[in-house]
Amino acid sequence: MISTAIRVARVGSAAELAAAVLMMLGYPGLMAAALVPSAPAFAAAAAVTYLADLYLHRKGSRLIGLLGKVRAGLSTRFLVRELLLILLLARLDLSQEPVFYAAIACFTVFFGLQAPHGALVTLIGKRRQMPVVTRNVDLASRLRIPDAPPRALLSQATVKMLHLDLAAVAGLLVCAIADSVRPGFVGIAVTLGLGALYVVALVPHLRAKRLPPKADKVLGVVSAWLREYRPQTVLYFSGSDDSAYQVNMWLETMEQMESRPLVILRERTVLEKMAPTSVPVVCVPGGVHLMNMDLSMVRVALYCANVGKNIHLLRVPTMKHVFIGHGDSDKLASVNPFSKVYDEVWTAGRAGRDRYAIADVGIRDEDIVEVGRPQLAPIRTASGTPAEGDCPTVLYAPTWEGWDDNPGNTSLLLAGENIVKRLIAAEPPVRVLYKPHPFTGTRSAKAGAAHRRITALIKKAAAERAADRRFTADPAAQARAKTELTRLKARLDGLSLAFDERADEAVTSRDGIVDVRKHEEAARLRAEWNETYWRSFPSFEHRVITGTEPRLYDCFNASEAMVSDISSVVSDFIASGKPYAVTDSAELGAEEFRRQNTAVRAAVILGNGAAELDQLLDAVRHPAADPLAKDRKELKEYLLGPDEPTSLQQFDSAISELALKAETRNVGQDAHAPGTDAAVGAAPDDGAELPKGVTAG
Repeated sequence: MISTAIRVARVGSAAELAAAVLMMLGYPGLMAAALVPSAPAFAAAAAVTYLADLYLHRKGSRLIGLLGKVRAGLSTRFLVRELLLILLLARLDLSQEPVFYAAIACFTVFFGLQAPHGALVTLIGKRRQMPVVTRNVDLASRLRIPDAPPRALLSQATVKMLHLDLAAVAGLLVCAIADSVRPGFVGIAVTLGLGALYVVALVPHLRAKRLPPKADKVLGVVSAWLREYRPQTVLYFSGSDDSAYQVNMWLETMEQMESRPLVILRERTVLEKMAPTSVPVVCVPGGVHLMNMDLSMVRVALYCANVGKNIHLLRVPTMKHVFIGHGDSDKLASVNPFSKVYDEVWTAGRAGRDRYAIADVGIRDEDIVEVGRPQLAPIRTASGTPAEGDCPTVLYAPTWEGWDDNPGNTSLLLAGENIVKRLIAAEPPVRVLYKPHPFTGTRSAKAGAAHRRITALIKKAAAERAADRRFTADPAAQARAKTELTRLKARLDGLSLAFDERADEAVTSRDGIVDVRKHEEAARLRAEWNETYWRSFPSFEHRVITGTEPRLYDCFNASEAMVSDISSVVSDFIASGKPYAVTDSAELGAEEFRRQNTAVRAAVILGNGAAELDQLLDAVRHPAADPLAKDRKELKEYLLGPDEPTSLQQFDSAISELALKAETRNVGQDAHAPGTDAAVGAAPDDGAELPKGVTAG
């Protein structure tokens, strides 16, 4: 019942739900206390409403936004509490006292101050908003961008301003309880004084010298920087903050590519969720600003999502446009007819080409290029037969329950416990790593309950194994590893590449240049942390792994096999060449399941009872006798392309070839432009920098 109430109220936890209930009950309590009248009871109810309200704001509860939509917003709640306080004073026969009229005047003036306060906060925020927000772009030497106002002034400004009435409310309640008017007048003076001071403190920050330059100057400087930097390949992305992972997965590839890279984003929220990178990033929210930006030197534009805002860059004819997507799967999104707008569509392997052919959505075969998946480079391949005495590791990585109740979404509900129980009881023993999808249980209470039961099973089995004399650990080595983890964590925190949370977007654009040395050092330390993590507990210990570290690919590398569901996790794991099993939770039958899902053609297909797990474990223990080994090798090449040349080399080659096509087209257009020497075949400007592989001969 509580979980249902949490979902309906759209709050994040039982504590938030309790705070919301207390706040809602507090206002009827205020009215009852005012009518009785009882000043102590009113004070208690007021304290509950203040504290609950403040807690919900600090937690960023979604309930706050819902209250605003039903006309019970923050200002309304404060005003109702103050009006009920006036009623309390009247019921206590203080309506003829000067303090009563002073209270009315105080709250009237106090709410009058809300208008200039809100206007100033809004104006400062808008005037400090940049038309273009950047990372790794040198603006500091080109623009004068002043520091941001103190965070205390602008962060949750409305909440802070309204809470200044606390002095007046407390003073008037003391006045009502102690039968002395002096505390009431003191509280009123403090509230009005602080409110006026808050408004006055904001005014200087609207002065021109405390604001960034105007939009046209900022845009001019960014365009000048672009002409100097001369990017050749652009990764373009538009989407919600929840989809930031789609651009993050390409950042490492952009850092490693031979062509000079640039990332263009369209939403500020995506920039905030973007992973640290050494690649220059330009966030251009305005379509007009983007269309007026000088990108004449760019030859290839890469798109990892099909969205409407792509048109703002697709309209530029001097560059070639490529859809690269954000993963390889059999989902309908992988064969979107919108892909016809691009010059080319790049797929990982032959499977992507075949999907388009089967879907018949208008993508020509000659416009499809197979480039592999550079993101999978960290995944290590199988190392052969486990050494005698080793405890093989099986990763169970189910996906989440999805947005509907289709039984094929996740194995957690029907098969999860059976899978884990069989793995725990396996003989010879195996170790189980359980890494659930981070969204598990967010929509379905049943999925959340299944996750908790599986977690309990694994923790219980881990405790039993620790007491089993067949398994011996090295406590000293584990202690050293844990000490090393603490040291590495401290060094990583010291190298934090995150920007100052107190800074606004103008300051982060000015100072947002990643220290490449620190960036590379952080990558090295993360790799070292990962290696140390696996040594910090026995190699036979069952483990539940949640959070961002260790990452999914790290779990791949630590495992000899995997059990999962239909998702991109399976396609990625295939890169390892290791045995894997996929659960047919919808009970389609093995033949139909394989027909519908390319990625399971070399998998052990599990029913909800997980009886087929023995086939997977046999493949782990006896790789030479694995009947699916050849199928996995063929499927890997079919889905992800050949191992040689490497995917990054294929990617670089595809960019160079497409850049050559773009340059050839542009030279041809220049030759046919009015007033040019078309017959002579004029070469490009001597000062123009051509892409790699293109000559002006």
